[in-house]
Amino acid sequence: MEIDPPRNTRAWVLHPELKFDNARRDPVAALAEAVALAKAMPEMEIAGSDIVPLRSVRAGMLFGKGKTAEFKAIFAADEVELVLIDGVLSPVQQRNLEEEWGVKILDRTGLILEIFSDRARTREGVLQVEMAALSYQRTRLVRAWTHLERQRGGLGFVGGPGETQIEADRRAIDDAITRLKRQLGKVVKTRELHRASRKKVPFPVVALVGYTNAGKSTLFNRLTGAKVMAKDMLFATLDPTMRSVELPSGQEIILSDTVGFISELPTELVAAFRATLEEVLDADLVVHVRDISHANTHEQARNVAAILEQLGMAEDAPMIEVWNKLDLLEADDQDALVEKAARHDDKFAISSTTGQGLEELLEAISANLTDPKTTRELLIPYADGRKRAWLFQEGVVTGEDQNEDGFVVQVFWTARQEKHYREM
Repeated sequence: MEIDPPRNTRAWVLHPELKFDNARRDPVAALAEAVALAKAMPEMEIAGSDIVPLRSVRAGMLFGKGKTAEFKAIFAADEVELVLIDGVLSPVQQRNLEEEWGVKILDRTGLILEIFSDRARTREGVLQVEMAALSYQRTRLVRAWTHLERQRGGLGFVGGPGETQIEADRRAIDDAITRLKRQLGKVVKTRELHRASRKKVPFPVVALVGYTNAGKSTLFNRLTGAKVMAKDMLFATLDPTMRSVELPSGQEIILSDTVGFISELPTELVAAFRATLEEVLDADLVVHVRDISHANTHEQARNVAAILEQLGMAEDAPMIEVWNKLDLLEADDQDALVEKAARHDDKFAISSTTGQGLEELLEAISANLTDPKTTRELLIPYADGRKRAWLFQEGVVTGEDQNEDGFVVQVFWTARQEKHYREM
């Protein structure tokens, strides 16, 4: 007997434009991004989308009675099964709207968690997403968290084949979070060991960061010959990937591709992915890749900077900025941007698709990494264990002895590392 393929979920995307919020994003661009997020979900059919201006927020329903009734009729007529609301919903608002409209509802955090769940491939990525999802579920009070029971993909917010409803109280969720933290702790220790072993190898680490869909994976593939998933899709890359690259100068580096950032990235995800994102903080050079063809490229750059600051990246951390996707611009605009970038030592206009500007970028990476190292011998008092621990963490210690005054440590470090040590 022939089985019909599963039908796509019909979804509608709503972007509430909070008129009273002076920091609100451009509603047209925000809705476009929300629709792109929805399209990043497998088996999703976008039936429609709307911007909903709000002069105030209704505590129980978010929207006013008129709008709520209007959308109820639209969703019924279009057989909508899932409504994606591009904002933060309280548990009460979510429950009331689901009951009123007779559909499932995901807010922005829930949707991003679903996408991350679908994309996670490594053990660490899966654990991080599950922990973030449980932290989110805990704020929903008692809700179904079926992803722990399912064989593959999805977190159970949307529903899917083989899904069963499990009512879980806070204690059960807390127990699950504790268990995941223990498992993740073991993975994090392994990552730290790998990081420490890399520091003993004389290859600097260069980390690609940027807003989601900025073209990081395409650039990574171009430079390394790797086959990392690179599509015109939000969050195409989730798990970090590292490859060695030989620069034209002959210098060998380790290039790292990281998860893309996004505005209003859920705090649960920032916390859960901190171990992965800390790879960026340890990099010898950070390359911020921007989609320079995007209408909101400046706002996206500010979002990336805010998340890096949230992670604890120092303002003086070595970083260069790459203006990617030149090929999507008109010829005159391309020339103007190339000329503008040339006036800055830390900005480069490129196309990772055509290869334009990559030679200059690689030369700049090489120049930024030729930070000469010197040997020093330091006397660290026994009471000052923090400085000694930092030296080992940086991987610059080449030898160590002890005398009556403290630790005698031999180091091989850069001027930047020495400056940081002296200021501690």
